[in-house]
Amino acid sequence: MTEMSPEYRQMLVQMMESQAYRELAAAHMFGYGLRYVPEKWLRFMVWHIREEAEHYEAVSKMYRAFTGSEVEARVAERLAGKPVPFAESWVELAMAQFLYDRGGFWQLKEYEECSYEPYREVVRKIVKEEAGHQDLGEKIVVEQCQSGRFDDVKQALFEKWLRLGMLSFGRPGTAGNRYAIEQGLKKRDSGECMKDFVNDIRPAVVAAGLRFPDPASLRMELPPDIDWRT
Repeated sequence: MTEMSPEYRQMLVQMMESQAYRELAAAHMFGYGLRYVPEKWLRFMVWHIREEAEHYEAVSKMYRAFTGSEVEARVAERLAGKPVPFAESWVELAMAQFLYDRGGFWQLKEYEECSYEPYREVVRKIVKEEAGHQDLGEKIVVEQCQSGRFDDVKQALFEKWLRLGMLSFGRPGTAGNRYAIEQGLKKRDSGECMKDFVNDIRPAVVAAGLRFPDPASLRMELPPDIDWRT
């Protein structure tokens, strides 16, 4: 792209700030939850936290090169106003790893062909590295839920982190979505991504003895044609 309109530039700034927020929020959340991690999974979770921090640094470096300023203050402001809750048990941390992290992964895949090359390169790096632990988070959740030890809490935790994971996609059907698609910044509307995400996690939801909630209880804008069957 040889010329960049103010609208295109502002959209990129917004995308970078949002991604930096998601990466640092995840690093903080998993870092706090480290106290609950069994020794068996400690090395994996430490590696995961380091990876989230490295992804934040990659986005921060891109933002600095693009805007000439630091993203840190913008991320701190957003974290203060809209913090991601911390998990308070190992089963909740695993649920967050499965749903919040996976939601972010599906959201990023929509930008793999981004028309702004530096953003495209950073996204492809993150997606490649995140893909390595998507199945592992699912495995941990299914094992825990099948054990019978968490039957009293697993459904509520699932619904909590399902909502937080789906918020990663943004509101469907907005003017911003349409503009980003028209300009080649992303591939599809957020609603299409939400549907793919629900379909992707469905086998694990069934295996874990969970059920999708009434969509209205999620308190967010959703496309009407998501298949919530389990």
